[in-house]
Amino acid sequence: MKSATLTIRLDKDLDVLLSKASKRSGRNRSEIAREALRRQLRLQQFEELRKRIMPFAEARGFLTDEDIFSQIS
Repeated sequence: MKSATLTIRLDKDLDVLLSKASKRSGRNRSEIAREALRRQLRLQQFEELRKRIMPFAEARGFLTDEDIFSQIS
């Protein structure tokens, strides 16, 4: 699998947080950044899909997460 390189600038606080997370987890900074980026992009994708389906859910009486959970549990 080919990989791409991304260069980003981190402010000092974020750099310190990333370094601490790397030391605590035993993973390198790139692994942590990739995981965080992947999680953020998936979260955005989920939120976009949720916005698109909410009108259909509301039309069927699903107004809250609890409404949905009550139907699937």
